[in-house]
Amino acid sequence: MLSSRPAPQSLQENTFGVTGEAQSLAGSLPDLLVEASRIAANVTAGWHGRRRSGPGETFWQFRPFLAGEAAHQVDWRRSARDDNLYVREREWEAAQTIWVWADLSASMHFQSKQAKSSKQTRALLLMLALSYALNEAGERVGLTGLTHALASRNAVQTIAETLVHENPSSTLPNPEGIRRFSETVLFSDLLDPPDKLEKWMETIASTGAKGHLVQLLDPIEESFPFTGPTRFEDPENGAQLKAGRAQTWQQEYLHRLAVHKDQIRSLARRFDWSYTLHHTNRPALEPLMLLHSRLANTPQHKMRGDKL
Repeated sequence: MLSSRPAPQSLQENTFGVTGEAQSLAGSLPDLLVEASRIAANVTAGWHGRRRSGPGETFWQFRPFLAGEAAHQVDWRRSARDDNLYVREREWEAAQTIWVWADLSASMHFQSKQAKSSKQTRALLLMLALSYALNEAGERVGLTGLTHALASRNAVQTIAETLVHENPSSTLPNPEGIRRFSETVLFSDLLDPPDKLEKWMETIASTGAKGHLVQLLDPIEESFPFTGPTRFEDPENGAQLKAGRAQTWQQEYLHRLAVHKDQIRSLARRFDWSYTLHHTNRPALEPLMLLHSRLANTPQHKMRGDKL
């Protein structure tokens, strides 16, 4: 019998390669930030955010005072710094608030020879790239349960620094702070029992917020290519399972995984969330383009499942 988390991890390194312990967040984030910025540049072309001046409480920018405008609009403190007059503009409240989360739990460290990166590294890359793109579009973005939602240019840096200091390992984030009209994006292998995910989604749905699930799987988690004597280990609790002829388990494993993914798709349909399946041997840009389309069309987007 396979465990409730259907992702196998063989200890036979001659069968497939593993990266070992993931690099520390502090060491890996600088490179990921650079790569995320590059990917985000490809996503943001044509992504028109809703941020502009208008009624609101949040400062946006200073702009030059224009002839004919009322004198009371001048920000005299800022204007005193040089010979020009400036007006303080505030952010229009229609900017979206997007909450992001990357699952950094033990199962996300997994990487086979067929994958471009571990699930954890890909989750971080996707989250940071999406955050960059959202910031460039003028939207507010925050790390769910750990930071405020920010529209400033240093929002992504704030998220990265928070990850280093907090080092969160929860599969699902604390939904506290998520409010109506906001959205949350989860990057995870989603291999926990579906009822755990369901309770989390129910909490968010009760606020009136929407969500997007991005399930990340290593390609061998979809194929179960193991043969002969194989030992599997649960990365979450260290439990081990030995198989004398692993190939005889393939059919049952693939059936259970298919049922598990169908349950997640059903939850997404029930709550009107989007669902994307992404394999770590595929380009990172693919799921981001789908998220771009869905977030840009909120709240009119319709839930659909895509495999990438």
